[in-house]
Amino acid sequence: MEMLKSKRIVIFRFAIAFLLAIVAIAIASLTVGRDIYYGSRDQGLLSFAIVNAAGYLFFLFMPVEIAFVYYLQGDINIIALNAVALGTALFSQTIDYVIGVMLSDRIIDSLIGRHRYEKAEAEIRKYGNIAIFVFNALPLSSPVISLAAGMLRHRKRDAVIFTVSGLFIKYLLISVIFG
Repeated sequence: MEMLKSKRIVIFRFAIAFLLAIVAIAIASLTVGRDIYYGSRDQGLLSFAIVNAAGYLFFLFMPVEIAFVYYLQGDINIIALNAVALGTALFSQTIDYVIGVMLSDRIIDSLIGRHRYEKAEAEIRKYGNIAIFVFNALPLSSPVISLAAGMLRHRKRDAVIFTVSGLFIKYLLISVIFG
């Protein structure tokens, strides 16, 4: 009986991962992919906003920093691009935090796996706000940290302050280096 339950869990996780991969590919193809194909990166602030917002949801893994660098090379105003990057990332990570508050451990295990969650949880318990800042400042899995912070009922205000601070540093450095 346990073996059958284990197989079902594996199949469920695979199906969820496959479905989410299709969603991520569709979003990227219909936004950044379309902009690349038509060479319209200069007009793609909306495309970037969609990709960035989707990429910061814990259940979709998209290379948002690469998209940022791609659009940074266009004629989009650098301040507008940074504002959109910060705003959409904060919006999505707020959703991740709220989902963490609302969902049970069992559902989270099914979506991202116990190991990834426990790793993020351990980082927040051990380092708290520093972990939130570092995961947002570096191209690490900050959406999972936001989810774990929500599940741990980490102070909302601290989560927002250290998320914004980390994101600001990350996008500022990327803008300076690649802009």
